[in-house]
Formats: sequence, C-alpha cells, structure tokens
Amino acid sequence: MTLVKHIFAIALAGAMLFMGAQKFGADNLIFSTIAQNTHIALFEPGFRLVTGVLEIVAGLLMFHPKSRALGAAVATSVVIGAVGFHLSPALGIKVALEPGAEPTYQLFIMAIVFLVLSFVNLFLNRHGLPVQRK
Repeated sequence: MTLVKHIFAIALAGAMLFMGAQKFGADNLIFSTIAQNTHIALFEPGFRLVTGVLEIVAGLLMFHPKSRALGAAVATSVVIGAVGFHLSPALGIKVALEPGAEPTYQLFIMAIVFLVLSFVNLFLNRHGLPVQRK
C-alpha cells in the first residue's frame, strides 16, 4: 500500500506541476473569461499567477514524504476553487477552450476528476497533517 500511495502522490504532483507551469505563459482564456464576466481585472493575470504558484508549491510539497500531506491539502484547496468557479456564473460548466470554439464540458470534467484524485491523495496521506488530536 505504501508504494501505491507514493506512486499516486508523485503522479498527482507531476500533474499539479504541469498545470501550474501553464499559468506562466501568455494570457489564459479561462482567467480572461472570469475577469470579463466578473468585471474584476485582477483575475488576469494576478489570480492566474497566484493559482500557478499554488499549484507548483502543492506539486513540490507532494514529492517529499514528510510534506506530502500538506501538498495534498494545498492541491485539494486549489481544485476546490477551480470546481467552485466552474459552478459559478463567472465561468460556468461549459467552457470554450479556444476563442470562438464551441463550449464543452471538458475542463469541468477534468476539474472533477482532479478533485476526486486530490481527495483520495489527501485521505491516503491524512496522517501527515499537522492536526492536534485529543
């Protein structure tokens, strides 16, 4: 079980690093859509960059067994935020992946899958969380 837990955490860490790194490129259509729909310019690029940093931090923390639980908690928090934005009018469940493209459920489904994987990883590593038990 320990080997499975390590492999699972490393795979999720790699995915978080990959998703985080993408946030540092050019404008992101998702964050631009949120900024446009909320009329809050801070979402693009400010919130996009903060999200990218959090995803990279989560991924890096999950590589080390002693900080894996904290990384799992950060990853779960970021993905909860992503699902929350998909469920809000700011983004929506159907999103166009490119300007002018037909909106699809693809990003929402991906967010739900990552939410489930993040919760599983958090559950597997829950004993490493710094929680006081009575």
